[in-house]
Amino acid sequence: MTTAGATSGRTARTARTARTARTARTARTARKAQKDRTPRAPRTGRTGREGRARWALPLFLGPSVLLIAVFVIAPAGYGLYLALTNTQLTGFAARDPQFVGLDNFRTLLGSGDFLSSLGRTGQFVFWSAIVGQTVLGMLAALLLRQKWLRGKGVFGALVLLPMVVPEVVASLTWASVLSSDEDGTFNRLLALFGGGAAAPLQDSPMTSIVVINVWRGIAFAMIMFQAALEGVPDELIEAARMDGARAHQVFRHITLPLIRGPVFLYLLLTTITTVGVFGLVYFLTQGGPGHQTELASVYIFQRAFQYSQIGLGSAASVILLVLLTILGVTYARLAKVEV
Repeated sequence: MTTAGATSGRTARTARTARTARTARTARTARKAQKDRTPRAPRTGRTGREGRARWALPLFLGPSVLLIAVFVIAPAGYGLYLALTNTQLTGFAARDPQFVGLDNFRTLLGSGDFLSSLGRTGQFVFWSAIVGQTVLGMLAALLLRQKWLRGKGVFGALVLLPMVVPEVVASLTWASVLSSDEDGTFNRLLALFGGGAAAPLQDSPMTSIVVINVWRGIAFAMIMFQAALEGVPDELIEAARMDGARAHQVFRHITLPLIRGPVFLYLLLTTITTVGVFGLVYFLTQGGPGHQTELASVYIFQRAFQYSQIGLGSAASVILLVLLTILGVTYARLAKVEV
């Protein structure tokens, strides 16, 4: 009896201990769950990593913002200020320029020479950049994607060569090639086929500078379009060919819509750079003969530095900047790209 009673007592104590442990674990679990459900107060301080990230952003962006402010925003603002004055390089206006408001803009918009230079600039941009460089650059990019083409490296190097030649060197080289003298390269080629001497820079100056600018710009177009074509899935092209689509149909209905964004981006970039072409035209024709190649860039240079009318030249630059901004927004909308 004594042994049985002791055993029963130990069993009862063990059971009570187990129940107490289970109750304690249950209570701890409930308190933990309640604590997890209780919203924590927001932290008011920052950790070391967040503090470093706060200082890293201005540290990395600061130099870029400073360079843009010094070399882009400040000159643009100063140019706008000059456009509102009668600043000149010589004379009384050079010593004491006066604020004239919008007089320079009224003078330019009523000037036939300035409006004609804008028209010639539009003609130059359309034929050399939008048509010539875009079409030939696209053809070069498509040609490099063909598997049957041999010597792709040589072909690509020949297309890229004009891009690495400095503008002054290219201008002087073409001036020698298209020289009206009998020793000019172009005239020597004509003499081999029995032709007479020609003077392209005098007889067809606009056509000459368009051809030369196309020659210089094909490389950039080819690089842009070749990178865009790499993103076109080959499966879509193969499926279209299996359905009986021809090469021009595949390009028009599949390839071109897929690279629409890069194409309009290139058009925007090449338009901006072509409007600003100055050295090529000035070294070849200086805007002549008879103002036939006097683009807006040449007109601005002549007004600002040859005629010393800094205010008028600055106003012409502002008008050109506004036109380029409108054109850039139009390109972005056509490409359906958010900028």
